[in-house]
Amino acid sequence: MAPAEPNAKPFQQQGEVPNFPEELPGWHGYVEWEKYPEKKKAAARILAKYEFPLPPEFQFKPLPDTNPILEGVRWKYYHYAMGPTLKDLPDISWKYVLKEKSQDMIHVLQFPYNGEPPRDRLVKTEITPNADYFVRNHGGIPEINPNDFFLDITGLVNNPKRITLKELQDESIFPRQSTVVTLQCSGTRRIEQIHEYPGDGDELINAPWGEGAIGTARWTGVSLKKVIKYCGGLKDGGHHLEFYGADTYFKKGQVYNYAVSVPVRKMKLNEVMLAWEMNGEPLPKIHGAPLRAVVFGYIGARSVKWLYEVKVIGAPSMAPVQMKEYIYYTPQIGKQNAKYSNGFSIQTMPVSSAIMTPLSHDQIIHDGHIKLTGWAYSGSGWPERVEVSGDGGSIWYEVPYDKMSRKYFHAWRTWEIDLPVDAEGGLEFVVRAWDNALNTQPTYVRSAWNWDLHVTSSCHRIKIYSINRSKPLTAKRLKLLEEKGLSILPITQPLEIDLESNEEYLEEMAKREGRDPLE
Repeated sequence: MAPAEPNAKPFQQQGEVPNFPEELPGWHGYVEWEKYPEKKKAAARILAKYEFPLPPEFQFKPLPDTNPILEGVRWKYYHYAMGPTLKDLPDISWKYVLKEKSQDMIHVLQFPYNGEPPRDRLVKTEITPNADYFVRNHGGIPEINPNDFFLDITGLVNNPKRITLKELQDESIFPRQSTVVTLQCSGTRRIEQIHEYPGDGDELINAPWGEGAIGTARWTGVSLKKVIKYCGGLKDGGHHLEFYGADTYFKKGQVYNYAVSVPVRKMKLNEVMLAWEMNGEPLPKIHGAPLRAVVFGYIGARSVKWLYEVKVIGAPSMAPVQMKEYIYYTPQIGKQNAKYSNGFSIQTMPVSSAIMTPLSHDQIIHDGHIKLTGWAYSGSGWPERVEVSGDGGSIWYEVPYDKMSRKYFHAWRTWEIDLPVDAEGGLEFVVRAWDNALNTQPTYVRSAWNWDLHVTSSCHRIKIYSINRSKPLTAKRLKLLEEKGLSILPITQPLEIDLESNEEYLEEMAKREGRDPLE
């Protein structure tokens, strides 16, 4: 399906004229909000003058059969309301989607862009091509000239510094690091929670993700540990690292720069990288160029794109994405009683897996085996074993070790298996993974259900229809259909032939002693 063009209705500016000029030469689409409280208040006043469109409803209604699936009209209007510096970002961002991503990406949300690749192609290679790598953006794409770029290291460090990209890339100052790392959005497989328990969860209108919000790349850059050392190390009380991105983020009528934090211990373990290269190529604009954070094993939201400041702080960030979002609640928490403090912050991603082929509801003609492919991942280790069931979870088959991609400390493994399938009709296939610490997955979606619909880490289940050609009657039927130039697929359509002749019927009924007893 051809991608749609942006089609938000014309937006009429009202009241106070926005005046939020670009902060720096060569930094287009970047407005600094966090350092200027009065500027944030002025933006909030402007937003308060509008009644923005309600979010689309899809928990009780089918998702649109379009690509993009959702448009993000409200988010476009937020940017239009901010005036000249931000108003063109929806169009600019979409141009980068068309330029840097595969033509057949599944556009989950047009703006801010959320997209995932086709299921089958994602697991054909252990390293995800840049054009197929999923994108979860929270705002528009700023355009920053690498020659004008710098990174500020601030807060509780002994020698705060401003470091240019050229300096970061100088190997006489900073030893270069290249590491294979998987990033996963906590919304991966959210569509299962929506389909099975519609209306139970938060609106989260921006991200009805499937199984493709995960990707693996070889990232090149410098360990943040080396950069902090270059700045004289940490001062006492420096326990968390706050990352700032140059994109503008909106939350409940307020305006922010995208900001999150991670504990200092991740940096000390060399598990935070400042990356400017992705799979041997310059970092794409849509993935955060000129510089982004890559936090190993953590939820993808912590790997901040368009990174321009790292601030060492004493406690976790109070920015809305860190404090108010990506929270995991118990099943007893919902819209009626949720608070930011009665859930816990999602950081390390749990063990998870997915069947990527076949697709749910596929109708499969086979000879006693069906090939399945998929991925497995654990943020706290690596997938050691993958098991697949063809009967809903009673009998499990281990994926052969030689049918899994190589092990990395911080990455997924792709896998495939020729699963023995004897039964015919509707079947449920299930996959589960075990990591190196023997962590595995909850059995059912409801086992891990939470109001914010995050981290669908339960065993992934798909339903298929099995047509086993090794069964004599099935083989006979398929041969007859082939001779007549007919297909058994789709199974929802009636067959244009008699199921058996009168003679065959009478012969068979005689063997069965008829329909009723004779006495």
